[in-house]
Amino acid sequence: MSDEDRRDSLADQAAAWVPPWERPRPPATEPDNADVASDITAPSPATDDLAAHPPVQEPEPAALPGDLDRSNPDRDESDRDESDRTESDRGEPDPGEPVVGESSEAAGVPRRQAAGRRRVTAAPEPAPELSDTELRGALEAILLVVDEPVSELVLAQVLEQPAERVGPMLDEIAAGYTAAGHGFELRRAAGGWRLYTRPEYATYVERFVLDGQSVRLTQAALETLAVVAYKQPVTRSRISAIRGVNCDGVIRTLVTRGLVEECGTETDSGAFLYKTTTLFLEKLGLNTVDELPPLAPFLPDDVEELADATR
Repeated sequence: MSDEDRRDSLADQAAAWVPPWERPRPPATEPDNADVASDITAPSPATDDLAAHPPVQEPEPAALPGDLDRSNPDRDESDRDESDRTESDRGEPDPGEPVVGESSEAAGVPRRQAAGRRRVTAAPEPAPELSDTELRGALEAILLVVDEPVSELVLAQVLEQPAERVGPMLDEIAAGYTAAGHGFELRRAAGGWRLYTRPEYATYVERFVLDGQSVRLTQAALETLAVVAYKQPVTRSRISAIRGVNCDGVIRTLVTRGLVEECGTETDSGAFLYKTTTLFLEKLGLNTVDELPPLAPFLPDDVEELADATR
């Protein structure tokens, strides 16, 4: 056979070659061993053609980083550690660290540890309520040591009891002293409560306290004190105009005794204003200055004539 005939035969064989997956399946009959062996050993023309002209293989696409795990599940552990480190470098949150806005329990932080970070202040426990006997004794003990009238609000704050209980209890104590005929009484004065000796025993108290010493105010001091009590707040010039004499020395005496005190200045003239003190109300047994007796019954009948004469 010439070379041309051989090339023609090979070309015909290549054109007539059918891939194995497109070939019809052979019948289900079992071939003889001899036929099988002949099929294995005998080379086919198509095989010879493939050996002479192998098919060209296309290059496979490059594998992506995510396909490495799927294509090679048995990759080295070091490669996995490297990829894990790469993911952590991208700023992904660590499952062990709490995320902002996440509760401490959801983040895996124990409740006791999370509570220890917060400063918890327990609410103060309310004071136990005193019985009527205890409240009565506590009020009497405080009133024995006070040096000025004390209000119901202050007593309630000291005893940590509601003011609604303190007021009625003080009234009950005062009524009990009066009914028992004690030499002292509980009396409301100057906006508060204080123990006082009874007027019927004043003579004996004066003998013990004064011991022959006279502490009475002069007539000028009494007149000045009366002007301040009924005209307060009032200036020195106004007091002097009412009395008709200079009263600077008398004012200083009343301030020293604690019966009169300064209470600001007058807007127009800038002169000091004076008013009576709590001691003044206490000495007279008054609660407020509104309880002062009216002056009309004590004025003379010819007060208008006296006023015209002074003019």
